[in-house]
Amino acid sequence: MENHPLISVRSLTRRYKMGSGELLALKNVTLSFSKGDFAGIVGPSGSGKTTLLNIIGSLDLPSEGTVELNGQSLSGLSHRESAMLRNRYIGFVFQTYNLLPVYTVFENVEFPLLLQKMTAPERKKAVMDALEWLGLTDKARSKPSQLSGGECQRVAIARAMVKRPSLVLADELSANLDAKNTHNIMQAIKKLNRELKTTFIFATHDEKVMQYLDRIITLKDGEVEKDEVILNPKN
Repeated sequence: MENHPLISVRSLTRRYKMGSGELLALKNVTLSFSKGDFAGIVGPSGSGKTTLLNIIGSLDLPSEGTVELNGQSLSGLSHRESAMLRNRYIGFVFQTYNLLPVYTVFENVEFPLLLQKMTAPERKKAVMDALEWLGLTDKARSKPSQLSGGECQRVAIARAMVKRPSLVLADELSANLDAKNTHNIMQAIKKLNRELKTTFIFATHDEKVMQYLDRIITLKDGEVEKDEVILNPKN
């Protein structure tokens, strides 16, 4: 049986209308990612990192080309089908955390599970497992306003991991973190990557994040300039 990649991106181009002209955000990008990859999409601002991440995550559509997740094409899906696919397979971590301020840490992490057919005891176990992975068990009843920036980002990662997705997409994860928090969080994520075989793809320009990556894909003006496997990344 042929071993398909988890993600297959073929001849991907993305154009946006800009007044009477257009912006070419991605041009003829072809990449694949396997189960357990720990990869980064890097490049200067405007190089297409976030656009590529959003298309892989089914938040945006290509102008040309295809993306497949687990062998399923993301083109032609309805909004509902895209939402179901994201809920089942993909976790997202954003630089702004996107935590709900009126909810506790436990409730924020539980939120993605409410759309799944799980009993309350099953949800509780999944949430407490995710909080334990990120060292947040003692913060379960806290509100986001009571947490540090590093703790808020850990909650966001726990929320992305709670359903044990095949893929986690992280956009500028370290943008609001100092060096110590960035290293602590990357070490925690790398451990999850090894133990759960979750594929992580980061959009980043932070050298502190890049130190941990097994693979670095460099974009320049919407095209893949380099695709490098890193032999001895930081653990």
